[in-house]
Amino acid sequence: MKPRNNGRPEPDDGQRRLAVLIDADNAQPSVIEGLLAEVAKFGVASVKRIYGDFTSTRATQWKQKLLEHSINPVQQFAYTSGKNATDSSLIIDAMDLMYTGRFDGMCLVSSDSDFTRLAQRVREEGLTVYGFGERKTPDAFVQACDKFIYTEVLRAEVAPGAPAKARPAKQAPKKTTAGAKQEAPPTPSTPAAPVVAKAAVLPLPLELLRRAIEEASDEQGWAHLGAVGSYLTKIRPDFDPRLYGHRKLSDLFKAHARHFGIDERGGAGGSRTLYVRALDRAGA
Repeated sequence: MKPRNNGRPEPDDGQRRLAVLIDADNAQPSVIEGLLAEVAKFGVASVKRIYGDFTSTRATQWKQKLLEHSINPVQQFAYTSGKNATDSSLIIDAMDLMYTGRFDGMCLVSSDSDFTRLAQRVREEGLTVYGFGERKTPDAFVQACDKFIYTEVLRAEVAPGAPAKARPAKQAPKKTTAGAKQEAPPTPSTPAAPVVAKAAVLPLPLELLRRAIEEASDEQGWAHLGAVGSYLTKIRPDFDPRLYGHRKLSDLFKAHARHFGIDERGGAGGSRTLYVRALDRAGA
């Protein structure tokens, strides 16, 4: 184990250790597959816990998801009507995990602004905070995180007009030479309909993108795509190209060639690097 700058041991495999803490009262089971896939982009989910009152009918939809994804449920009874004991339990566990020194970051899954101070405190300790919540999440909580992902872009739904479940086509039974019926061999099932992420596409934030390019650009106005993305995340933790209809930042810029110039340059070992610059407003 190698020492980190913040005093925590660096894992030999180079993987970032993350703790995923889910507020069952403010998260939907339908996003869990996409959420865990998103977490995997940032590191390894060493701890996965969900907090709520699982004796309540509101939490019944979570039960099957917990088994499928090996998420540890933390039962929290509602001791008093109108009081949210779940928040307190999650915050206490988050602080305990933080002080173990075993984690590089924490994923807080909730749309509740009550976790704003928790996110701030975890960041003060040197951990990266990834927030996950719905578009209704208060801006205070969003800004308290290093990176915030809206769960609407993670929720997978069946494409409109597609059947909910594929069924094998029926086939008449065949007859043998003796006149007895013989079951026909099973026919292959129709492929399941593709799933698509459903989220309202927002207007392109032109001024924000231009400012990010300007901050990261060289004297000719060209900016490395990675530097642009890094700047966008710093000033807008909730910036996500998927909110604007594109999976990647490069796809977003390429789709708006009217406003942005793209230059793909060759690098060492045959690698390609993308640079972008803002075009003159007068010609946009």
